[in-house]
Amino acid sequence: MDGYDKRPGATTVLVVDDVAANRYAMGAVLRRAGHRVVPVASGGEALVELDARLHDGALPDVALVDVGLPDMSGFELCRRVRARPSTATLPVVHFSAAALGPRDRCRGLDAGGDAYLTVPAEPQEIQAVVRAAVRGARRRGDFELLAHRLTLLSETIVTVQAARCPSELADSAAMGAARLTGTEAVVFVLGPDGTLDTGTSRSRLALPDLSAHEEVTRLIGRLAQGRTGVHSTVVPAPLWPAGFFRPGRQDDARLVLAFTQERRTPVCIATPAHRTPPPRPVDDVSLLRLAQATAFAAGTLLMYQAERHIALTLQRSFLPEPRRLPELPDVDLVVRYVPASRDTEIGGDFYAAVRTPSGFLTAVGDVAGHSLEAATVMVELRHALRAYGVADGDPRALAERLDRMLQHYHPEVTATVCLVLADPATGRARIANAGHIPPLIVREGGQAEYVKVCGPLLGLGLDRPEPTELRLAPTDRLLMITDGLIETRGVDLAVSLDQLRTAAAEAPPGLAPLCDTLLRCFGHDREDDIAMLALRLG
Repeated sequence: MDGYDKRPGATTVLVVDDVAANRYAMGAVLRRAGHRVVPVASGGEALVELDARLHDGALPDVALVDVGLPDMSGFELCRRVRARPSTATLPVVHFSAAALGPRDRCRGLDAGGDAYLTVPAEPQEIQAVVRAAVRGARRRGDFELLAHRLTLLSETIVTVQAARCPSELADSAAMGAARLTGTEAVVFVLGPDGTLDTGTSRSRLALPDLSAHEEVTRLIGRLAQGRTGVHSTVVPAPLWPAGFFRPGRQDDARLVLAFTQERRTPVCIATPAHRTPPPRPVDDVSLLRLAQATAFAAGTLLMYQAERHIALTLQRSFLPEPRRLPELPDVDLVVRYVPASRDTEIGGDFYAAVRTPSGFLTAVGDVAGHSLEAATVMVELRHALRAYGVADGDPRALAERLDRMLQHYHPEVTATVCLVLADPATGRARIANAGHIPPLIVREGGQAEYVKVCGPLLGLGLDRPEPTELRLAPTDRLLMITDGLIETRGVDLAVSLDQLRTAAAEAPPGLAPLCDTLLRCFGHDREDDIAMLALRLG
């Protein structure tokens, strides 16, 4: 039966008494009041009856239990009913024809009983006690349902807030809406540029084609005009594209529409409008709260994506394309830059190549952090490096100047950089390192080794060691990278460095094949940007 039907005739009462006359008399009183009565003669029969009704999904609403049953006391039967999760919420009213004292009444309450009757009693009293027990159980059920809905809602909101992109956000919200309503759900996030991200509690393969999504985009746009806050409406089946809830079927759709704080991005949660059982008020409130939370999360995500787009544009504007790098007759140079995946934050990775009075200067660096600020500081560092290098290409002097520049203008920021000043005529190279991954030299014959050079981060104001000096043979390839190429969460950096060294030693000849081989080996789905520079003198 429907637990939300409050009519007395919808109430089923289990009467447990070993005396047939008593069962008949109690049943007659209850039936006259419009209740359905299920009489049984013992505690064992009562448990069997409950099991059978549980299987059919029709538990009684209340049990009237005689204290003095032949096989077990009414108190023991109550304890057994309470011990079963499936019947633990069934209200139990004990009754007895004997004049029992307060101690026995307390035993009934301690066993889990809801009330106690002394019979014979007036019919009005029996009916009132039954109504009170059922009313209390239903209220407890409502509170438990509300607590369950709130738990589901909070779990879903946590998942929604952890989403890394609009499509993941829409999927998380759709799965949560389906759990809250017990039906299929679809969630749409309409971006300010007209893009539509769709999430579903079904398989994506079962969604309708692109034309249906375009129709939904137009519909959401019309519904969103002039609105703010959160709204709920029902769209009739002829106006709602088929297939979103059931393959090839048209259904009326209940839409809950919410907006980001800037009112630019509507979020729409769609569920079937006509379902059995019908939605309860707590379901509607939960969907409204979920839509609101999804809209707030969408606003944050879209704001981040806009910032990331600006930062990427900034990086790509100031990192020179290979065809714009300075050229020298005795220097071969190859660079690669790969931004992190779409769902991760922008970084401050950079490379540079500069002609100086004392040789050819190359640099690869990384500003700490992932934000628009990191990209901005990266641009400043790169410009400063080019400006300082015009007068003096000494790696140590350049590192010291960059360090002072950071301390003065960005005292809260640190960065790493590796600087190589090479003389193409002699092969002499001077290398300074500020907390960065050291260069890797790949020699002819499959040998590869890291240059032993180190130094403190930029921005700390610490003393810097003298540069490391070495000579590069015409066949040597010098490789400089940022840690985005190899850094993997949960893997020791020393292990990753050794894997890189092995892969570089086995790479085909040439600078471009070396870079491309390493990107194929390590550059997939990285959480950080990748900057790479390879050079050869000769």
